[in-house]
Amino acid sequence: MIFVDQAKIYLKSGKGGDGCVSFRREKYVPNGGPDGGDGGRGGDIIFIVDSNANTLYDYRHAKHYKATVGQGGMGSNCHGKDGQDLILKVPRGTIIKEAESGQVIYDMATDDSRFIILKGGRGGKGNQHYATPTMQIPKYAQPGQKAKELWVTLELKSIADVGLVGFPNVGKSTFLSKVSNARPKIANYHFTTLNPNLGVVDMYENGFVIADIPGIIEGAAEGVGLGHEFLKHIERTKILLHVVDAASVEGRNPTNDIELIMNELISYNKDLVTKPQLIAANKMDAMYDDSFLTELKETFEPKGIKVFPISGVSGQGIKELLTEIYNILQTLPKEVYVYEPEFELNQTVEYDAPINVFLDDEGYFRIEGPKVERMLGYTNLENEKGFIFFQNFMKENDIIDKLEELGIEEGDTVAIYNLTFDYYK
Repeated sequence: MIFVDQAKIYLKSGKGGDGCVSFRREKYVPNGGPDGGDGGRGGDIIFIVDSNANTLYDYRHAKHYKATVGQGGMGSNCHGKDGQDLILKVPRGTIIKEAESGQVIYDMATDDSRFIILKGGRGGKGNQHYATPTMQIPKYAQPGQKAKELWVTLELKSIADVGLVGFPNVGKSTFLSKVSNARPKIANYHFTTLNPNLGVVDMYENGFVIADIPGIIEGAAEGVGLGHEFLKHIERTKILLHVVDAASVEGRNPTNDIELIMNELISYNKDLVTKPQLIAANKMDAMYDDSFLTELKETFEPKGIKVFPISGVSGQGIKELLTEIYNILQTLPKEVYVYEPEFELNQTVEYDAPINVFLDDEGYFRIEGPKVERMLGYTNLENEKGFIFFQNFMKENDIIDKLEELGIEEGDTVAIYNLTFDYYK
């Protein structure tokens, strides 16, 4: 399967079902009261973690996801059926971001992560709720609450304890296959492995997870090649393990390679190099002299970065390296790094904010504001009671006075969001 670690999708919850206007019609009940049932709740959009998934491939082509709407209420006090929730499964480590701002909405960092991102609309109340001593035959029912919609970006940041970093063809895949249950494709690739392969290392009573981060090339932090897309997978790791070709089989200087990689990490996120780091000086089986190994030790061990001579082919030095990794992990917090939410869903609307009344360029008298928008959400203007409520709302909030101050005359057009009507006293 192709590895896909990012996808942009559209989400829409279900609209609430409308309340019903209905009256009892029975043979021996000539003046039956209202019996309109309530509308059903619209379906929610819910994200859960699928422990068997390791890619966002399913979201690569299917871009639109909608929950079902709530059923309208019916007569005889029958409640409409609730809309069906839509469950979206993602791999552990998927971060949900608001698409336009890029701000984090929620981090699906654990196996039991479950997040309701969009609530379905509330069902409208049937006319049975509006009967009063003075209005015994209400012809009004509440509309269902509108659906909510949102564009989000899904971004997978692999969760592993140890991140293998290094240039292509230094033996990372061979090392991972040697020490864990991972079975990556191994060949003499001069570019990069496209999948961040994960492997579990079984040691003592606790194992740990290693991620083979695809080969980072110089300029990755600026988006050269695929580097920038894969650097994100290093952010959750607790230890960075630099794998280098200490035998310089292809003529590269391993010390220079590590310094280039560190520069890329700093350019992407300077906090990455504050993590514990180790160096696996690989390909000892192919080494003719130890000049490069000596240079690695002299350069990095004074900085607190230990160098371990290993061979991914013969297994030389691997036990000592894994023991060191295990011991370091025992001193680090067990919790997975979780990205804090930055984007607040269902942000509190300031209902007491001022109502704006103004004349626009088209000659329409516009009325806008959160309080007005909320009023439209629960008022049915197509019946007498709803229209009377709307008129009282206009008077109580001094909207009529403001319109007259602007010089409105009978027959002029008033616009309230998508609603337009002619003004008459």
